[in-house]
Amino acid sequence: MSASAGGAGTTVTVTGLGVSGVAAARSLVRDGHRVVVVETGDGERQRAAAAELAAIGVEVRFGAELPPETGLVVTSPGWRPGNPLLARAAAEGVEVIGEVELAWRRRRAGAAPWLALTGTNGKTTAVRMLTAMLKAAGHEAAAVGNVGTPVVEAVDKPYDVLAVELSSFQLHWSSGLAPRAAAVLNVADDHLDWHGSMEEYARAKGRVYEHAEVVVYNADDPWSARLAAPYAQEGAGRKVAGFTLDVPARGQLGVVEDLLVDRAFVDDPVGAAEELATLADVRPFAPHNVANALAAAALARAYGVPAEAVRRGLLEYVPDPHRIAHVARVAEVDYVDDSKATNPHAAAASLASYPSIVWVAGGLLKGADVDDLVRRAAPRLRAAVLLGTDRARIREALARHAADVPVVEVEGQDTGVMDRVVTEAARLASPGDTVLLAPAGASMDIFTDYGARGDAFARAVHRLAVPGGARAGE
Repeated sequence: MSASAGGAGTTVTVTGLGVSGVAAARSLVRDGHRVVVVETGDGERQRAAAAELAAIGVEVRFGAELPPETGLVVTSPGWRPGNPLLARAAAEGVEVIGEVELAWRRRRAGAAPWLALTGTNGKTTAVRMLTAMLKAAGHEAAAVGNVGTPVVEAVDKPYDVLAVELSSFQLHWSSGLAPRAAAVLNVADDHLDWHGSMEEYARAKGRVYEHAEVVVYNADDPWSARLAAPYAQEGAGRKVAGFTLDVPARGQLGVVEDLLVDRAFVDDPVGAAEELATLADVRPFAPHNVANALAAAALARAYGVPAEAVRRGLLEYVPDPHRIAHVARVAEVDYVDDSKATNPHAAAASLASYPSIVWVAGGLLKGADVDDLVRRAAPRLRAAVLLGTDRARIREALARHAADVPVVEVEGQDTGVMDRVVTEAARLASPGDTVLLAPAGASMDIFTDYGARGDAFARAVHRLAVPGGARAGE
């Protein structure tokens, strides 16, 4: 990769001292480039990161000015396209890319191929399932990208294959990615404040397909199917495989009775199907998690993973916390933590998994609409307990579409609010109900992240007294 790509300067400017920015700066220095990091924040964390980078020869400038000698900008995912520094770079003809694109350009000959996936929800679950399948087949594999480990670090390591989770932000700044196979799990309203419109958000997701050898799409999701459609046309030169929760057609993976089966990566997709796993092998079991498993299986099969390794990978996969995690049963009521349901699409999948629900919801909706979510969930709702900044919008949707559902709002911006929420939910719940934390919004109005929100919910549940004086979970 040339440091002067996109302009006449000799410096690579990296924006932001977050995980991806620091990783990009380190990799560029190792490649012999002069690197300047521009950081708009000036807190203790940023100063510590700046000191670490200074020790290896990286200059850090606090502010928002584009260094005049810049020949290439590597931007962090959180920086919006309209940021003045990025806009100025574009106006001056300086190329702007992201850390993922930088990683792709830094790949050496014989580097590990990528199996890439994106989607509004389910990305981390699917990429970890995929990694488990790859390892079960004997491959040295790692889950990287939006899942935590920067791709720019992983490409220097001797992996056989990389399972790459990509966000819409990362894909917006990527143009050359050519994964062995790529999947779009689903697309629903999210991050519209960043992208500006649903169309732009979906377009960013669809970039994962542009140069992929194998296109994997969700036949049950209209946006995923629409994004994949151009590659399925005759003469497009791509293998296209769908996945569905229904019986699969030719060229799809799907469900037949209690089996996950493949009619895409078999010798005779017209007359044959291969059993991959059973529904019981998918943990935690929920319809949207079965879809995640099928997407992971499609990517694994595109890489040649045998059926037995798909099943073994699902059995060895350990679910991450705060994803439809059963916390406890108290007085014949189940308490489930799905704090990771940070948008309406994720909450809808969670709500569809239980028949009788006391719904704990609220937070930052990020511009997303909740009317369709509430309309579809209304028959399952027995009550709702709302918290957070945008709780009024959920209350109004409940009044329109579920007027008979009792609603309690819990005010407060302190982290102790969850104890009050769980107390109210327990009061409203009856034996056989599920108290479900599926907020449909981000957590940062009250909590540091969705994990802290889920932990607070679990602690509050475990403080509930049960008959006889025992505690939940004992």
